[in-house]
Amino acid sequence: MPDFNCSILCSPDVEEKLLDQLLVAFADDVFTSTPTFAHGVAHAALSTAEQVLGRARATMVQVLLKQDEWPALKALLVGEFAGTGLRYWLTPVLEEGVCA
Repeated sequence: MPDFNCSILCSPDVEEKLLDQLLVAFADDVFTSTPTFAHGVAHAALSTAEQVLGRARATMVQVLLKQDEWPALKALLVGEFAGTGLRYWLTPVLEEGVCA
């Protein structure tokens, strides 16, 4: 059972690079990606259309991982995505199941 869910919020500009890196480095782990909107983004970072709407297009990626996998994922995020505005956070997984 995974210990953590790592939520990663990134801009569409880096989505493909992030997904490619995850497929290579964490091929055995389950992860999902979903188009979403980010609120509270610095006004200067928004396009004109996003400024009018008050939200920025983004992609949310969620990765289920074991505790010993976290240092490698963190190193990947910090090393490969420095300066991109990518955000991440961890939450504990209390239970996991598969409905077969």
